[in-house]
Amino acid sequence: MPRFSVITPVYNRSDEVRDLLTSLAAQTNKDFEVIIVEDGSTLPCKDVVDDFADKLEIQYFHKSNEGRSIARNFGIEHANSDYFVFFDSDCVIPERYFEVLAKKLDENYCDCFGGPDAAAESFSDVQKAISYSMTSFLTTGGIRGGKVKLDKFVPRSFNMGYSRAVWEKIGGFREMFSEDIDMSTRTRQAGFSIQLIREAYVYHKRRTSLWKFSKQIYVFGMSRITLKLLYPDSLKAVHCLPAVFVVGCVALILLAIFWRWWAILPIAAYIIAIFITASILNKSIKIGALAIITSFIQLGCYGCGFIKAFVWKILLGHGRDLEEEIKIRKGK
Repeated sequence: MPRFSVITPVYNRSDEVRDLLTSLAAQTNKDFEVIIVEDGSTLPCKDVVDDFADKLEIQYFHKSNEGRSIARNFGIEHANSDYFVFFDSDCVIPERYFEVLAKKLDENYCDCFGGPDAAAESFSDVQKAISYSMTSFLTTGGIRGGKVKLDKFVPRSFNMGYSRAVWEKIGGFREMFSEDIDMSTRTRQAGFSIQLIREAYVYHKRRTSLWKFSKQIYVFGMSRITLKLLYPDSLKAVHCLPAVFVVGCVALILLAIFWRWWAILPIAAYIIAIFITASILNKSIKIGALAIITSFIQLGCYGCGFIKAFVWKILLGHGRDLEEEIKIRKGK
């Protein structure tokens, strides 16, 4: 029996699956099986999976489209190990990932872990800029990049894992936005240990265009209010910062137009800080300039989604029955 079961839901991402499986085939520790769950794709990746049949212990399933969480739970039901590791199809795994993970769990076992993400050298400039905006201290407080100072660490489904004991007690992912935060919250509430393993990072391609990125982040902002409705104590000050950023930028721009031009200086200083840090980190002025755009998208779209959901669902009281609102389907 393998020590780990790698479970990845896929929807029309055959090229990404090839990159993921190539990186898994290169692992220095291969004590794992791979389970690919095709969630109703119209462009299946079975041919890609078949190419790796002699390189990996791999299972492939094609099911009707029900959502990524249901697909992950389907994979768990067919897993042979007692520890499940979840990657998104747009991830590339460093070759020592499972070597590091096995060592860390041997030294300090936990029932649930998560790791950060990074941008590989091969990623496009836009992907590197998006990665910066999602992991920098200047944009997210560094929470998604492996920092835990501003909030309790919450494993994310692009790079996380949990034991069969967790599955047996609380079930799997629910079909909802921010399903990984919901899963981590239920895991913590059930008394299981959760650990950040910084060394177990993945290269995460994320969205490949600014438009797709903005839509994704807008939904993230709205889903934070859904989590607030599910878990009243889950909303922290750090989660409100993007909304404060949006309101603050609007206020400063209006002041600059109708009062004094120098009211815009705080925004200018922030832009300069992003440009300098992103340029130095990526060794590219171009990526530094793109990071200004992606950072404002990250904070602005999240903040707008958060504000809209907060006003509509909480202040105006238009939230419907929660089970209907977020269309939760318990996964077991």
